[in-house]
Amino acid sequence: MTENELSTHIVDCAVEVHRNLGGPGLLESVYEESLAWELSQRGFAVGRQMAVPVTYKGHQLSVPLRLDLLVGNMVVVEVKAVTQYNQIFESQALTYLRMLNLKLALVINFGEKLVKNGIHRVVNGL
Repeated sequence: MTENELSTHIVDCAVEVHRNLGGPGLLESVYEESLAWELSQRGFAVGRQMAVPVTYKGHQLSVPLRLDLLVGNMVVVEVKAVTQYNQIFESQALTYLRMLNLKLALVINFGEKLVKNGIHRVVNGL
């Protein structure tokens, strides 16, 4: 399965989660856990709150970054639940992609009335 094919399943799961939880208004952690559960129920491998080591000039820093979800070891998913979307979320996702040498991330903002309007693709050489 390619990154693009996997992203279609992730989006389907995000819509299902948003619908079942009643839309926006909950904490980010609720959406994250629900999305991870929905994906795993559909047979996808999901890592949550994965540590991403940060190296500065050859020195590994003691505090890693944490990405929300890694699906199928191919697609990074950053979960947000905000009323004001900020494009810095996409920059952060691109940083994760570069650090992990991956190609696709989805920033999913569950704070939108329609979650499909809150899905942003971020690519790294895809």
